[in-house]
Amino acid sequence: MDRIAEITRKTGETDITVKIDLDGSGKTNIDTGIGFFDHMLDAFGRHGFFDLEVKCKGDLNVDCHHTVEDAGIVLGQAIKQAVGDKKGIRRYGSMILPMDESLVLCAVDLCDRPYLNFDADFKTERIGDFDTEMVREFFYAVSYSAQMNLHLKQLDGLNSHHIAEAMFKAFAKAMDQATGYDPRISDVLSTKGSL
Repeated sequence: MDRIAEITRKTGETDITVKIDLDGSGKTNIDTGIGFFDHMLDAFGRHGFFDLEVKCKGDLNVDCHHTVEDAGIVLGQAIKQAVGDKKGIRRYGSMILPMDESLVLCAVDLCDRPYLNFDADFKTERIGDFDTEMVREFFYAVSYSAQMNLHLKQLDGLNSHHIAEAMFKAFAKAMDQATGYDPRISDVLSTKGSL
């Protein structure tokens, strides 16, 4: 069964299309108009082995907020659709990822109950044309539209670029684990029999 989803969302502020293949090889084609954000989404696709296409036209004349937040919403919707009924997947995934002086923990539960626990201390307000406060907004949007429990914690780090990139890469590795199949799981991994 192909685990591929393509979602388009148009508003007065953004026009976004996201396509994801959970069983890909890490091929990406990203264009959001924000260089650093493109870099982060590319890292997510490559390190999670997800084939990922993101095309976004947003009101960048205002700032990057709507583009980043709405891209998170659409990516979350695409993840939720691609995962499907969740039968046979591990459901949980985690990673502690180092990047130079930075160390980030990410844990996910694809449980259909949205929640974000985010803890990071960025030393700068911007990375290129990307506002560092948008890292949390992006992951909030992803977690709620994908209906996942997501914990992201900076354990160490000084450089804002390294901290943010470690978060995106740790999220990729945790998601690769959580969406992966385990032959011992025949239904959904839940004592209730459903998520």
